[in-house]
Amino acid sequence: MQTQPFVIERTYNAPVEKVWKAITDRDQMKQWYFDIAAFKPEVGFEFTFNGGKDDRVYVHLCKVTEVIPYKKLKHSWAYKDNEGISFVTWELFEEGNSTRVKLTHEGLETFPRNNPDFAKENFVEGWTYILGTSLKNYFEKAEVAS
Repeated sequence: MQTQPFVIERTYNAPVEKVWKAITDRDQMKQWYFDIAAFKPEVGFEFTFNGGKDDRVYVHLCKVTEVIPYKKLKHSWAYKDNEGISFVTWELFEEGNSTRVKLTHEGLETFPRNNPDFAKENFVEGWTYILGTSLKNYFEKAEVAS
């Protein structure tokens, strides 16, 4: 059963080059996203990171599947020792001096339904915080510093 993917859009007061660097440079990513040991925006590059809440931490297994520099980054998103695979797509749209980011997370319905950690609401909450608060604050701090 295919369900609607989760889509969120936010606009940042930053040029597209800065936004691209923030979503593809591991040193910047760890300041607002997850601490990823290694990351390269190259098709076929595999990366992992730990995430979760409270005492339940999940190993995320990801593989870059599409890269269009400054425009689009897509990667798979799965969990070690759990069934299911999803895909996260970051799309960047230049709007003057600002950049609109559209994030689509599809395939959430492939994760185990009997585990409440994989409920769509958790992804909605997580991505809303990451794009709406964490990444927004990252660019606002960078603006003050420059």
